[in-house]
Amino acid sequence: MEQGKKAIVVGASSGIGREVARLLVEQGWTIGVGARRTERMQDIGAAAVEAIDVTREDATASLQRLISKTGGMDLFFYASGIGKQNRELHEDIELSTVQTNGVGFTRMVGEAYRYFARQGYGHIAAITSIAGTKGLGPAPSYSATKAMQNVYLEALEQQAHSRRLDIRITDIRPGFVDTALLSGDYRYPMMLRPERVAQEIVYAINHRKHVRVIDWKYRILTPLWRCLPRFIWRRMKL
Repeated sequence: MEQGKKAIVVGASSGIGREVARLLVEQGWTIGVGARRTERMQDIGAAAVEAIDVTREDATASLQRLISKTGGMDLFFYASGIGKQNRELHEDIELSTVQTNGVGFTRMVGEAYRYFARQGYGHIAAITSIAGTKGLGPAPSYSATKAMQNVYLEALEQQAHSRRLDIRITDIRPGFVDTALLSGDYRYPMMLRPERVAQEIVYAINHRKHVRVIDWKYRILTPLWRCLPRFIWRRMKL
């Protein structure tokens, strides 16, 4: 079945999500946008805006309202997430990261998948991270939840194929991006601009990629990380 041009963007109030929403509008998509802070989404050019907090149990109902106000959904783009360095392993940081990146991600992506299964087609694209490649000591729950997201999307892709559902999955894995998510005293290496990352994301969506690591430097680096033996990785100072 031919897909249309209606997209829902969750996490569109700032950073990469906002930039992707803006680019989709420029390409002629009718979009609905959702995030906790609705005042930051009023100037994107969306057809509909909805307050969505992915950590709340009623977030799926908010998503359904947004889909209805937009007139349907052909693409679900998920950009919500949090991440902090937590070398001291503060409990509140670890648990809030799991709540947002684990529970919230599963809640929203799962609802989009069920919607597309009923509809008969659809495309789910979600921002994960290269941080899921290996366990990062400075950010334990962040890297763990990103690995979970990678595997979850892979599982959905396998399930959709087994059930013969026309649901495309795109796992988007950026390197370190210069957004509020990584603000602080520490300067991350090889930082990427959100505008450039958003352009690559829209390219990956339009070309229906399965996995897209952003950018070329990280496409070289992450396979090398993956191949490092455990006894070497645990001795590395990050």
